[in-house]
Amino acid sequence: MRQPSAPPFNAQAARRLRAALGMGPEHVAYGMRVSYGLPNVTPDLVITWERGIASPSSPELTALAGVLWCSPGELISRPRTLREHRIARGIAPEDVAHALGMDLRGYLRMEESGQWRGNERQSAALAAVLGLTLPDFVAVTGREDKLAELLHSAVSTRWQAYVRPVAKLTAVDRAVLEEVLRELHEDYQGHMAATLSWGGGSSSASESGKEFLDGIVENFWAAVEHRTA
Repeated sequence: MRQPSAPPFNAQAARRLRAALGMGPEHVAYGMRVSYGLPNVTPDLVITWERGIASPSSPELTALAGVLWCSPGELISRPRTLREHRIARGIAPEDVAHALGMDLRGYLRMEESGQWRGNERQSAALAAVLGLTLPDFVAVTGREDKLAELLHSAVSTRWQAYVRPVAKLTAVDRAVLEEVLRELHEDYQGHMAATLSWGGGSSSASESGKEFLDGIVENFWAAVEHRTA
């Protein structure tokens, strides 16, 4: 089985937490060796982690969190994948699988592939057990690329035609969605028109429009949050 990659480690947080406890790298390394059975951890390795040169593996991250008296989530940059969210919550895969009513091997396959295949009940259970926000849920279930594709089309053509498919994908209230898509469409069209009026020509407009589209998913969720706060 392919070895999963290390979660996105927050080196600055690790260094800050260690300093707040008055510990040196040698104390951290000693605690991880003695209390967690990780004989390979040395002070130099801890320093390497804190400098962002390397990242701890999942067992090392769990042990480091224990030594620093924090949750694993405090040592992880913003989680993006299903596995990263689970590690950030400090939950074993067996516990997640049990909460979903799913066999462990099947759940782990979904973690590794990044493709969520659970039903509606299991989706709700997943969001609950991992504390997922709606944007997080769309990302970890592998729907973000499809969302970006729909939003690209919505802002560049007739946004009204994309209300239903975006609603189905994201479960955002239809009234909110209509406002958000209309706003994004107007922003994009206005952006393109302004770029052309600056005399940059179609090439500049194309580049400026590409930058807008690159951040379309983030802009979409920010607009949704603004209207539902």
